[in-house]
Amino acid sequence: MKTSILLFGCILVGSVMAQEKARLPLPDSGNVTLTLDEYNKLVELGAKPPKKIDAPPLPYAIKHADLKLRVENDVVLGTVQLDGEVFRKGISKVPLAAGITVFDAHQAGKPVPLQQENGTQTALLPGASEFSVAFDAGLPLRIEAGRASFALPVPSAGTVQLALLIPGEHTFANISPGLITSRKSENGHTVIEATLVPGQPANIWWATREAVAPTAPREVRFLSDMKTLISVSEADIRVAALADITVVQGEPLQFQLELPPGYEVTGVTGASLDSTDIQSGTLTLKVNGATQRSHEFLISLEKSISGAKIDAPFLAFRGAQRETGEVLIEGAGTMEITATEGGNLKRMDVKETNPYLRSLAHFPPQAAFRYHKQPNETSTLALEWVRFPDSSVLAAVAENAVVTTLVTSEGRSLTEVKLTLKNQAQPFLKVALPAGASILSADVAGERVKPVQGTDGNRVPLLRPGFHPTGSYTVSFVFMHSGTPFAKKGGAELSLPNMDIPISLIQWEVFLPEQYKVKDFGGDVISANLVPPAFQEGEGMLSYNYEEGDRRGYVNLGAMLPGQLGGIITDPTGAAISNARVTVTHPETGFSMSTVTDQSGRWVVSNVPSGRSKVRADASGFKSMVRDIIYDAGTPSTYSFSLGVGAANETIEVSAEAVGVSINGRSSSDLTLLKNVPQAASANVMNLQRRVAGVLPVAIDVPRAGTSFSFVRPLVLNEETKVTFSYKSR
Repeated sequence: MKTSILLFGCILVGSVMAQEKARLPLPDSGNVTLTLDEYNKLVELGAKPPKKIDAPPLPYAIKHADLKLRVENDVVLGTVQLDGEVFRKGISKVPLAAGITVFDAHQAGKPVPLQQENGTQTALLPGASEFSVAFDAGLPLRIEAGRASFALPVPSAGTVQLALLIPGEHTFANISPGLITSRKSENGHTVIEATLVPGQPANIWWATREAVAPTAPREVRFLSDMKTLISVSEADIRVAALADITVVQGEPLQFQLELPPGYEVTGVTGASLDSTDIQSGTLTLKVNGATQRSHEFLISLEKSISGAKIDAPFLAFRGAQRETGEVLIEGAGTMEITATEGGNLKRMDVKETNPYLRSLAHFPPQAAFRYHKQPNETSTLALEWVRFPDSSVLAAVAENAVVTTLVTSEGRSLTEVKLTLKNQAQPFLKVALPAGASILSADVAGERVKPVQGTDGNRVPLLRPGFHPTGSYTVSFVFMHSGTPFAKKGGAELSLPNMDIPISLIQWEVFLPEQYKVKDFGGDVISANLVPPAFQEGEGMLSYNYEEGDRRGYVNLGAMLPGQLGGIITDPTGAAISNARVTVTHPETGFSMSTVTDQSGRWVVSNVPSGRSKVRADASGFKSMVRDIIYDAGTPSTYSFSLGVGAANETIEVSAEAVGVSINGRSSSDLTLLKNVPQAASANVMNLQRRVAGVLPVAIDVPRAGTSFSFVRPLVLNEETKVTFSYKSR
């Protein structure tokens, strides 16, 4: 019982406390109690100005325009659809097109209100929202003689596509500016699809057979100036004519040119040229600017030929009030053209011809003429030519090569090659270095250049930017070879690289350390002390000096080319024998060629095949001499010998030997076996030693004391030059 009373009392007390809490006082309506910090923040926010909402810079934008047009009679009809977006609220004015007739406009099947402002139809569209407005439009079509055209205003949209339906198949339409992306013809119509330049009006035209109402004929007067290049080749004759027309009166839509018989038109170009047509030997040039006062055309013709003479054609426009011009003649390849003029042609210097006409020529011009055609007067130009067989031309030749080699006690060698060149157009020298060698530096006319490493060998530049040689100049390069270290005694070999230009004479100085005694020189070189002054460098020619007793002389053998064999015939006193007959025969091929010596005793024959040959020399009052030789056509050689006094029926025959340069009756193969005389180092050695110390990008211990040995080798092309010797430590 007591427990129940206690529980009831607790419930009663809790109820009384809840009623007291509900009766707490509340704040007055409209008032809020805040802390001081919260109040200050509200005051600060209320003092700031409200942020303005940025308005779009443009009220609208047209993203894409799609034009679908068709040609009907003399008008162009179709629909234009514009897709875009309005950025501002309310009604915005969106221009549809200017210079085009708008019939009606609709969006999503509902009409769109239109308003015309300053000749432009404007659609009133609500925003902000995207829109897609389509409207029917029409344009006038202009029809002229053989041509239909219209001007199309292009909306300022992001992209503009055009689909145009033109009556007639294979119709060639032109759009400017714009790009035609598709053209197809079917069912008597041609459909053109193109991409247009937004905001730029496009001119569209095409050829048509529609005729216009005849108008009163207007007399057209114009002047013609024709600059003609005539190119004669082995199989055809080509004509390139620069036609310059000046309209004096009228508005010509075309010009007609009479084609010479047998010639085919290969090309016609011109800024104002619309189209061309050839009928009955007449070339018609249709232009797209009737009001234009001047026109320029480039006309190309071609005709096959089989003989060695032809009459040059003259091109002339019908109806020209005055005709003037120039004619330039050129021949393709090695030929000599004789031009015989007639009528009003006047010969002129080729340097005086028009520069634009000269720029068309690909070969050296051989004749030039000018003319001013007079009424009832005909110009004639007869061409006749002689063709010569083509021959190879050397792009570059080395008059001489001065080579200096320093050999160290470790067997390494440092070599400098100085070439005196005459270069027409060869940009690089191909150098095939011996195994283990590398190029360190190169110079062209005293200035440093960079060698190039190719897949098939090294390249040394023969020219450099801004350098245009007119005569001889020097190209040099330095290479290092690792070699084999010297022992107390043994043998050694030095090599010069293959170079792909002919070298008239190599002068090679080898500097060896003083602690080694060398002997038994060999290889394919000649000891220089045995031949001075037999061979001299000069003007790219090989020359020969002789000295016999009190007689001295100098004979220039000339530059020998591959396949040539020559030399000098002298008597026992060293005097040249003129009018001596030299016959070279090749038993294996049946080749035989004879020549006679000139006043200096020189003789040369060409196109000699490689292999075993016989050289026979006959002269009145002297014994005949026959030599068996083994000749290499790739290495031009000279072979000189003297004839003994005696009867002509006496013959001296010498056994076979490899042909080289013979001096005083000894061949080069004999001379190389003779002893080489040591000598003091030249200035070339000193200069190369100084370059090693401060210029070359390598560290090499070159000998400062030693002995020089000099060698020569004439007429070298793409051959490796070697010298061998044996040595022993002192």
